Amino acid sequence: MNSFTPTSSPHPHGTGTDDSGSPAGPPRGKTVINDAVVAKIAGLALRDVAGIHAVGGGAARALGAIRGAINSTDHSQGVSVEVGESQVAVDLSVVAGYPVPLQQIAEDARTAIIDAIETLVGLTVTEVNVTINDVHLPDETDDTARADVQ
Repeated sequence: MNSFTPTSSPHPHGTGTDDSGSPAGPPRGKTVINDAVVAKIAGLALRDVAGIHAVGGGAARALGAIRGAINSTDHSQGVSVEVGESQVAVDLSVVAGYPVPLQQIAEDARTAIIDAIETLVGLTVTEVNVTINDVHLPDETDDTARADVQ
């Protein structure tokens, strides 16, 4: 679990607020952000990345299909995070869509995750490791659909 206490300093123009717009003075409490929340934000950031067919490995996707059947979704599927006091490292596992360039998918995923975590959580992202564990061909059906037919 990650926790950090925001620091405040007098605003340079004497308005009584720090640079974030918060009142100047001592911190008014402690903020705790659970690691699962950081992982979920990273997973949600991937929704708009072109070329990602699925997030997670085979077992995670199979479990995701079961969750989908009962209308439950795990947005952190395929994402793991290591959260420190002020930094976070992310490991990501994806299935790429063919014929999107794999290096471009990885770089776009990194950018999306870094932007989301640094903006929404306020932590510095030290690294985003991307593992592309499969390539989905346009004429292939999903593994779960194949299992339903058999």
